[in-house]
Amino acid sequence: MRSLSPITRPSRRALLLVMATAASAAGQLPASGDDALDRLEASPRHGEWIRYDASEGDMVEAWVAYPERSGPAPVVVVIHEIGGLSDWIRAVADELAAEGFIAIAPDMLSGKGPGGGGTASFDRQGVGPAIRDLDRGEINRRLRAAGAYGMALPAAADRVGVVGYCWGGSSSWLLAVDWADLDAAVVYYGTSPEGGYDRIQAPVLALYGGADNRVNATIPAATEAMGALGKPYSPHVFEGAGHGFLRNQTGQDGANLRAAEQAWPLTVSFFREHLGA
Repeated sequence: MRSLSPITRPSRRALLLVMATAASAAGQLPASGDDALDRLEASPRHGEWIRYDASEGDMVEAWVAYPERSGPAPVVVVIHEIGGLSDWIRAVADELAAEGFIAIAPDMLSGKGPGGGGTASFDRQGVGPAIRDLDRGEINRRLRAAGAYGMALPAAADRVGVVGYCWGGSSSWLLAVDWADLDAAVVYYGTSPEGGYDRIQAPVLALYGGADNRVNATIPAATEAMGALGKPYSPHVFEGAGHGFLRNQTGQDGANLRAAEQAWPLTVSFFREHLGA
């Protein structure tokens, strides 16, 4: 009697790849902070580290994630949190690529660390203070250069948006103030700028947790200023959710997950409306 071949148990990586491919086809939330690296390793999309010139020989390291599509893709610049460029931000970029965008996530600490390194060269306690010490003019120059790099890629269309989280959310606002050619800006739980609203040309989508009054106390000023100027501004406050709800999806007794489930589709739809995809 011929013996039957044993069933080979699929590896964890193979299972993750199947799950990621199936979920991508249906659309899904970005990874939470805990499963970001697993999701990246299982992603069927191409992602790579690059260095781009932000002028004056200022070389910035960034992660670029590419969509699987037949035509040119619009570009989204992804601005990291106060904790620097992390696996989670790279996973967010990958999920934007799953939705049809070329996503580029620059390390804003490039060249600022020990030995000229970036985020990875700092200890955990050193990252936040180093980011707070960054010059705003340099930040915006590096972010504009990231968008220009992305749009110059052969696979790219000439439309660019930005999305930022926490410190990056505030930076998304400030980039919109500074960059008249920006096509769309998304702010996740970032404080509003103190001024400059008259210079904003891009529509702004802003997403906040209801239990985050440090940030939310700055919403009325933005609402009043953008409204008085007739600028497109769509703020959403999700009841009970805390700061960082997209990364910490298990927090606030389910409110963070409910917020993420509403905020991410709004983000994708907003970019598709204003950038195409």
